[in-house]
Amino acid sequence: MTKKLMTLLVCFTAFTSARAQQDAQFSQYIFSGLYINPAYAGYREVWNINAFYRNQWAGFPGAPKSISLAVDGVAREKRYGLGLNIANDEIGLQGTSSMYASYAFRIPIQDAESGKTFAIGVSAGVIQNRIKVSDYDPTEPVSDDDLLYNSLRTKFTPDARIGVYYSTNTFFAGLSADNLIASAYTGGKDPENIFTERKIHLYATVGALIPLSEAIQLKPTLLVKEDFAGPTSLDINAFVLINKIIWVGGGYRTAVLNKPLIQDDLRKAGAFVGMAEVFIGQKLRIGYAYEYTTNVVGMSGYPTNELSISYFFINPKAKMLSPRYF
Repeated sequence: MTKKLMTLLVCFTAFTSARAQQDAQFSQYIFSGLYINPAYAGYREVWNINAFYRNQWAGFPGAPKSISLAVDGVAREKRYGLGLNIANDEIGLQGTSSMYASYAFRIPIQDAESGKTFAIGVSAGVIQNRIKVSDYDPTEPVSDDDLLYNSLRTKFTPDARIGVYYSTNTFFAGLSADNLIASAYTGGKDPENIFTERKIHLYATVGALIPLSEAIQLKPTLLVKEDFAGPTSLDINAFVLINKIIWVGGGYRTAVLNKPLIQDDLRKAGAFVGMAEVFIGQKLRIGYAYEYTTNVVGMSGYPTNELSISYFFINPKAKMLSPRYF
């Protein structure tokens, strides 16, 4: 490959490294677990739609932007969970779009009022990777490199995800993995493969709901992400639910297990997150998250903003025996 092509690759792989994970980051994953675990499908036991928009490092040229839409619900007397995820990520000259359909088999462990359920989930989908070579603006004119003459390079890859999810009225725990098939389509030793290799990601989540009073409840959560290439990521969060209407809280994301070949600034990378969500009636939820990156050279002055909105298709005549707080 030519020098110009290598420069092009450095432009977007630098951003990818700074993110420390290939998959898009969503600070509000704890309010919509379907984004990281297919077994979450149907957890709320009502059909709902969630939309997220994330503008990472706002104001920095070529910084990551992500948008995602998820729909999930239950079928067959709430024994099956069904879901659909659509996502689009842009970072520098590189873009990724994906679509996944999810299925979860839900096993009640006790009576419905206890809320104890164990779910096994799987999802299948397709990923489109693309590079907008036409947007590349080198200081020297391109000579005879066929790769750079193509205005848009694309690649479609099949993929699958699996997961398990256990929940009660006051506790949840989940374990999931993605890129199970996509990781095998790496391009190998193909000299013309210019797409970032996808790695298997593992996600482990746990959280609880602790009543502090009749009006206030505390929800601590923890997420561990591992991709076997970048730093192992740990998210620690705590939120307060006030009168079952407002969630207010925050968290911290940091690297806990570093790999030998990781550059020093990524070993220390972290982020503080502040978040608030408001329930407008029983059917509408609006959330906002503000994230401040620490210990990443040149990124501390660029905040991250995230907006989310959810709508729940609740039957006013139906009664939910156990509320869903996760």
